[in-house]
Amino acid sequence: MGDPRRLTSHFRGPGHPWQKERIEDERKVMSEFGLKNKTELWRISSNVKAFTQQAKKLIAATGVQADREKEQLFQRLQRLGLIKAGAKLDDILSLTLRNMLERRLQTMVCRKGFARSMKQARQFITHQHVVVNNKIITSPNYIVLTSEEPSLSIIGSSALSKAEHPERVVLPPKKKSAARPPERRRNDRRGRR
Repeated sequence: MGDPRRLTSHFRGPGHPWQKERIEDERKVMSEFGLKNKTELWRISSNVKAFTQQAKKLIAATGVQADREKEQLFQRLQRLGLIKAGAKLDDILSLTLRNMLERRLQTMVCRKGFARSMKQARQFITHQHVVVNNKIITSPNYIVLTSEEPSLSIIGSSALSKAEHPERVVLPPKKKSAARPPERRRNDRRGRR
């Protein structure tokens, strides 16, 4: 019959199922970054926790092997665009969930102006309109490397590749007036008939 596959979870969910503040924070992050469900959020959160745990272990470690592992961790996080060159282990400990979410393909497509919103960016990615390094990527959770960032574009054979396409139009930001005129009081209507 064969050996059954061992299915393991690649993320760790919250320790307590019902915490009002955590749920509200998760809901805000999900709407801001256009996440489909909380599983995506927990996966990315688990990745950030893994980086910080590895950094904590390396702070205490000494020796040649520890130095190699520190250098490899720095190189990996620099490729991901999470830290800058010349960073220290304390910079890794200060990584947040938002830092990692900013490096997702869905966020990058929206920030570069290829889509009007995060949800539309997700749709463009899943419908195979987005190319990274001449490869079609269909996962909105793909973490874009710093070397791949300039090659992020819309596929040439797509109708969306034209800047004049109606779905690619990015609305200009509304101008805020410097000084607002004072608000007028409404007349009391009780006495008037």
